[in-house]
Amino acid sequence: MKTDITPPQRRALWALSQAYFVQATGALSVAGSLGPISHAWGLTDAQSARLLAIFGLTFAVGAPLAQVFFGHVRRRQQVVVGMIVFGLGAFLFALAPSYRELLLSRVVMGLGASLIGPVLVALGSELVKEKERGSAIATILLGVSMASMVGIPLAAWAANLLGARMLFTLVGIMSALSVINIMLSVPNSVAGVNVRLRQVGQVLAQPKALMAFLVVFFITAGVYDMYAFISPIVRDTWHGSSSSVSVALAVIGVAGILGNLYVSRVARIYSAERLLSAGIVLLIADMVVITLLTGKLALLYIALVFWAFATDLLWPTQQRRIVEIADPQTRGISLALTSAFMFCGIGFGSAVAAWIYPRYGFYGVMVSAILFLLLALVSLWLSEHFRAQPRQAVNV
Repeated sequence: MKTDITPPQRRALWALSQAYFVQATGALSVAGSLGPISHAWGLTDAQSARLLAIFGLTFAVGAPLAQVFFGHVRRRQQVVVGMIVFGLGAFLFALAPSYRELLLSRVVMGLGASLIGPVLVALGSELVKEKERGSAIATILLGVSMASMVGIPLAAWAANLLGARMLFTLVGIMSALSVINIMLSVPNSVAGVNVRLRQVGQVLAQPKALMAFLVVFFITAGVYDMYAFISPIVRDTWHGSSSSVSVALAVIGVAGILGNLYVSRVARIYSAERLLSAGIVLLIADMVVITLLTGKLALLYIALVFWAFATDLLWPTQQRRIVEIADPQTRGISLALTSAFMFCGIGFGSAVAAWIYPRYGFYGVMVSAILFLLLALVSLWLSEHFRAQPRQAVNV
């Protein structure tokens, strides 16, 4: 397909994608490194999983507030400051003497990330023509897929080989390199937007927007209800080793890349609502199959291909849908709220898994994850219902 994205714009998008890669790897590598983290600080798997939850909840609160206090700053500057704070949090994690400092480091990383994720998408979507926004967003979010394919499996390998402290030292170094790349490749031409706390309330008061945000929340809660405990699930239910966990993460990453590449091409053909519906239904069906495959590791890897394809079909599509339904003047805060609900879902899903898994095991986690995804489908239907009401009123 012919594209109107110029080479300088593409370089800028890839720099933003690389920043997302670093953020996603640093944020989510905890899920693949529960064992080394628990060993290094003498923690249980549930305590280590809470490090993922505290990051998500910090991000959920920080993302909209960051737009209120710093939204007027040029968007490239927001991303640069966010990457610096995120990197400092990673170094703090590496140097943490106890669990208290580990929790603090994840709060710092969450605050830094609150100026990265939502702003990356908003910045990238303003660098290209309107018809190319779906493709631009998919390119930026390819960094998240690459984190799943390369970053998180490599992080799990590094944590097992070099230790969790060295892993987060490397995350800090990559954050610094990402800052340099952004300064060299991304133009400082996209202005920020003045956002007032009242506007946050006004956006949330719109039923179509609130239901759209809940779609994001329930999808991520369902996905991370399972993903946060992928290491102990593979170990306990499928009797796998640490290498089996790395293989599972690599399979998820490779299939996720295919999902992201697919959606970047079909975004021009199919509506966001149609792609979201298809992705959620596929994900639910696949998770039912995974629930029935206990003990068969090879079949698990095959099922994870479809699981990852569906999840990476959903990530860029839900961002695109928010861009499409948001007013231009509230697009920045809408994307910030999208990321807030996404990471709140990550934190909530991880916290639910940390509570359920020690009590009800694998089946409890899978049932709760599927219920979250069913709620995502209901929220999508309600969002479309409320979105259609103004159009119907105009046609009367």
